[in-house]
Amino acid sequence: MSPTLAIALTASFTAVSCALLGTFLVLRKMTMVGDAISHAVLPGIAVAYWLSQSRASLWMFLGAAAVGVFATVVIEVLRKKLKVQSDASIGMTFTTLFALGVILITFWSDSVDLDQQCVLYGEIAYVPFNTWSTGALNMGPIALWSSGLLLIAVLLYIFIGYKGLKMSSFNEDYAAVLGIGVVAWNLSLMAMVSLATVVSFESVGAILVVALLVVPAATAYLMVDKLSHLLIGAGIIALLASIGGYGCSRLLDTSIAGTITTLLGVQFLIVLAYHQLIQKQQQHAVA
Repeated sequence: MSPTLAIALTASFTAVSCALLGTFLVLRKMTMVGDAISHAVLPGIAVAYWLSQSRASLWMFLGAAAVGVFATVVIEVLRKKLKVQSDASIGMTFTTLFALGVILITFWSDSVDLDQQCVLYGEIAYVPFNTWSTGALNMGPIALWSSGLLLIAVLLYIFIGYKGLKMSSFNEDYAAVLGIGVVAWNLSLMAMVSLATVVSFESVGAILVVALLVVPAATAYLMVDKLSHLLIGAGIIALLASIGGYGCSRLLDTSIAGTITTLLGVQFLIVLAYHQLIQKQQQHAVA
C-alpha cells in the first residue's frame, strides 16, 4: 500500500468515527466533554505506559478509558449532585487531570518515552512508517488497522444502541420513564469517546480529535433535523474535510492535521452563512 493511501485512509477512518460519536455529544450539549476527555485521559496514558512499559493500543486504551469514564463521573457528580455549573465542572475536571498527566510525564521522564507534544499534535505523516508484521508478511501501518477497527466498533455501537442513544440524547427524563438506562448510556458513550481519542492520539493528536468530535456534527446540525440524516451528514462532512485537507496539505506543504482542522472550520462557516441566508429569506417571505 502506498504511503499516500495509508495516510488518507487513516485520516478518513478517524474522521468518520469521531464525527459519528460527536453527533451525540452535540445533541446532548456536551461538546466540551469531548474536549475534556481528550485532555483528561493523559494521566491514564502515562500510568498505563509506566506500568506496562509498552505503547500497545490495548494498554493505552485501558488507561485512557478508565480515566475518561472517571472524568465523566466526576463531571456528573459536580453538575447534578453538588450543583456546580456545567461549564465550571467540565473546566475544573479536565484542567486538573490534564495538569496531573503533565506532572506524571515530567516525573517519569527518565523511564517513560512519551511526551505531551506527541499526545497533543500527533503526526499523521508518520503513519506509513510504523508498521507491524506477522512472520514474513508485512501487514501495513498500525494506525491504519487501529483506525479501521475503531470505525467498525463505532458503527456497531451506534447500530446496537441506536434507540438508547437517541432517547437519552433528546430527553433524558422521558428515556428514564421508559426504563432506558440513561446513566449507562452516558458512560458507554464517554467510554467510546475515550477509545476514539486514545486510538487517534499518535496519528492525529488530541487537537484534531476535538475538532472532529465537534465541528462536523455542528455543521450538519445546521442543515438537517433528523438523527439518521445528522449522522450521515456529519460523516460525509468529516470525510470531505479529511480527504480535502490532506490533498491541500500536500499541495501547500503544510501540517496535515492543521489543514484538516482549518477546512472543517471553512465548511462550518460556509454552511452557517447559507443557513443565515435561508432564515432571512424565510423571514422576509413571512413578513
